Amino acid sequence: MQNLDSSVIATALPTMARELGTEPLHLSAAITSYLVALTVFIPVSGWVADRYGAKRVFMVAIAVFAFASMLCGLSRGLGELVAARVLQGVGGAMMVPVARLLLMRRIRPEEMVRATTWLSMPGLLGPILGPPVGGLLTDNVSWRAVFWINLPIAAIGLLMVWRFVPASDEARPPRLDLVGVTLIGASLACLMFGAETVGRGVVAEWLPVLGFAIGAALGWAAVRWARRAPHPALDLGLFSIPTFAVGVGAGSLFRVGAGAAPFLLPLFLQLGFGASATVSGMVTLATALGAFLMKPMTTMALRRFGFRNVLMWNAVVVAATLAACAAFDPSWPLAAVFVVLAAGGLARSLQFTASNAMSYVDVPGGKLSAATSIAGTAQQLSMALGVTWGASWLAASAALAGRAAPGVPDFAMAFLGAALPPLLAAPIAGRLARDAGAAASGHGAGGGAAR
Repeated sequence: MQNLDSSVIATALPTMARELGTEPLHLSAAITSYLVALTVFIPVSGWVADRYGAKRVFMVAIAVFAFASMLCGLSRGLGELVAARVLQGVGGAMMVPVARLLLMRRIRPEEMVRATTWLSMPGLLGPILGPPVGGLLTDNVSWRAVFWINLPIAAIGLLMVWRFVPASDEARPPRLDLVGVTLIGASLACLMFGAETVGRGVVAEWLPVLGFAIGAALGWAAVRWARRAPHPALDLGLFSIPTFAVGVGAGSLFRVGAGAAPFLLPLFLQLGFGASATVSGMVTLATALGAFLMKPMTTMALRRFGFRNVLMWNAVVVAATLAACAAFDPSWPLAAVFVVLAAGGLARSLQFTASNAMSYVDVPGGKLSAATSIAGTAQQLSMALGVTWGASWLAASAALAGRAAPGVPDFAMAFLGAALPPLLAAPIAGRLARDAGAAASGHGAGGGAAR
């Protein structure tokens, strides 16, 4: 449901912008506001699950997400839409990380890769169905229907969780670190405000700079607090585990580039190629299809090459597939675009699964709640930054060329910009030992210490 929501809104953005009377680039706020809310509230998801029970929290999160989806569909302006998306993000923050926590507590290290693969494969139904469903609903019903489609899915999900997910009795967690949670949330919110508004002309020029400055200061204060608090919301000790540190660090850089693509592609196809929302959705379906096809092969790739080689060299492949999108031109047949996007989907899927599994292979059971919170926060922050990163390159290129609206050359620059973060992730992954995560991948033998 969450992945479906993310993919359908990208396809519907141009139509939403026309009906709401705003610019398509400004509507990136409807994506980033949701991602920022996820980022701000994910840090407390592990504590809330331990305090109130993971199953109960999971069900409430699904209900909140569905209610907020209904409000999104009823929105009459950008402000209302952004507010509803923030509420939706609160639900999502307690939904996906808690589901992952429920799974991680019940599997052995050697089952990690297979479990992560199976966990993500149903989620890929969202990106596969999202672009064509979003296009069809936008063209034939209304863009509002792309949010209302979540309601029956949520109802089915609630029934299945109630029926099949067992309740668990976890040890009562220590008192919530309110100071740490507040500092982290405020820091992330300020940083994302600055990233979303810089160079857009939507607020005074000094406000984004102030947002960056306050966000950085609060982030520094959060780290200082975490080092001396008895039970910090941000457990920095987890970064002493090399596989966790590399999985989160390299994975975050990769997701910045990967997060820009779903925002850029539908806009490019509709504004640059003149394609309808339906055609755009069918073409961008290629990325999700490639990702779905790769999932069964992920275990074999990791067993054959190991985490280090996969994360390092596949990051270069991901960067190359994003850079290849810069060559897209309206003269290209859509079938050729489809093939390039499918290849990118294959590479990104392998990187997603490998970095997710790597993050948890050496984390002790008692630290899983903290690990899922940190990893989930990093994932959502990097995806939010990806949308902002892509939109900023697009806007900057158009501004430098003196164009009022983005053109084909501006999208080319944006895709080249999106390729940079995954390329920078490769040397970070190269710090892993050759046998890192061997117990999970089955490649080689030994531990996962970094060199």
